[in-house]
Amino acid sequence: MQVRDLWRKIMGKPTGFLEFTRELPGKADPRERVSHYNEFVERFPDNKLNQQAARCMNCGVPFCHSGCPLGNVIPEFNDAVYRQDWKEAYDILSSTNNFPEFTGRICPAPCESACVLGINQPPVAIEEIEKHIIEVAFDKGLVQAKAPRMRTGKKIAVIGSGPAGLAAAAQLNYAGHTVTVFERDDAPGGLLRYGIPDFKLEKWVVERRVKLMEEEGVVFQCNANVGVNVSTNDLLREYNAIVLAGGSTIPRDLPIEGRQLKGVHYAMDFLKQQNKRVSNIAVEGSDILVNGKNVIVIGGGDTGSDCVGTSNRQGAKSITQLELLPKPPGERTAYMPWPTYPMVLKTSSSHEEGADRKWAIATKSFIGDEEGNLKALRLVDLQWTASADGRPAKFTEVPGSERDVPCEMAFLAMGFVHPQHTGLLDQLEVEKDERGNVKATEKDYLTSIPKVFTAGDMRRGQSLVVWAISEGRECARKVDEFLMGSSQLESKDHSLQAMAL
Repeated sequence: MQVRDLWRKIMGKPTGFLEFTRELPGKADPRERVSHYNEFVERFPDNKLNQQAARCMNCGVPFCHSGCPLGNVIPEFNDAVYRQDWKEAYDILSSTNNFPEFTGRICPAPCESACVLGINQPPVAIEEIEKHIIEVAFDKGLVQAKAPRMRTGKKIAVIGSGPAGLAAAAQLNYAGHTVTVFERDDAPGGLLRYGIPDFKLEKWVVERRVKLMEEEGVVFQCNANVGVNVSTNDLLREYNAIVLAGGSTIPRDLPIEGRQLKGVHYAMDFLKQQNKRVSNIAVEGSDILVNGKNVIVIGGGDTGSDCVGTSNRQGAKSITQLELLPKPPGERTAYMPWPTYPMVLKTSSSHEEGADRKWAIATKSFIGDEEGNLKALRLVDLQWTASADGRPAKFTEVPGSERDVPCEMAFLAMGFVHPQHTGLLDQLEVEKDERGNVKATEKDYLTSIPKVFTAGDMRRGQSLVVWAISEGRECARKVDEFLMGSSQLESKDHSLQAMAL
């Protein structure tokens, strides 16, 4: 057999990357989509999906694997999509990723930043292909509940039902253990349910997965706040192992003059309220609504972007998003070479809908009226100097740039500092690291308390949903080893080694 014939057998279309350029599915017009909270990204037609899968070069060294925290076997599922073998594509994808329907919608796709084609062309649309694989698999009935044939008799409590907790619970259940997930909110999902707006991730997607896990034998207990209305001692006594997967939930504050004014809120309080309204769930406390108001979002990340999209849908008068750092470059620089994840300018779908984005600006104080309501922000421009590696290192205020900007609603979206300590963690007296996260290494995910493990943002700090799933899977393998002496759950490294062989 000639080399070119062999090559054709192991990749979909050898010349695909030369014939087709990167395309993404269409979106509803921004002027139309701000009138609702539904997802607005269309599905690829079959021929377009086939072309995008054909762009994968099946590289001899596929760097997309190193870019993906889950170690997804990307060239192989691209080839299966090209051949329209949906069962094979789904089997390959689900072998490393428990929840492609989540990552295919909200992951920033570090795999695409590491795509070899991205050296001199737009990278393969891996995230969209991933989302289409799982949705087509659901449509075709390929996704079925997989309850274990035998149970080990071991009981495990997973605290927190975000992506890390769900992944750990799913894997431990597949290993035959009896798993109960404790969630302090009224429904499972954690950040997926009450942190991510519906226009990025509709909640039926979360509910579909939770229902499947229940059919597989996982038990969910909601309104179960461990350390408050559920005893930590009871869990330590009744379960063979505990996984702490509560996330990083304490937001970074901005303790400046006027912080106490009415109209200054944490971003997550705003987003959670709106998610509950969309799901027809009663909102606790005073309504946080921005219709007809001047909104300023402090923080330039994804949470800030979600506040922009939600404010547009609520009918804000104006929306401004502030970032302390200088404006990122539009493409890679010498300091962010391929295949590293580049810190370049990103324009989200929410930004497309309308927002005035400003960089290198600090908020000096919140200004209120006589009744204690926010009416303006005092801002100042910053001058940044770069370090030897090209990153912004330190700043000084630009003289004469201080001014007051009208604002009746300000959202603090500057990230999260660590998990909540009061309640569960303080009662366990678990050891914490210097950042306030639960201390445990990637080697064993075991905390300072015997039989208590931790995974996700609670261990590593605020991170991506794909990292949370990876942590949950790896932690589950360590729990299985702890309980059984060895684990039948495959690690990410093992799956990549098997693929290479």
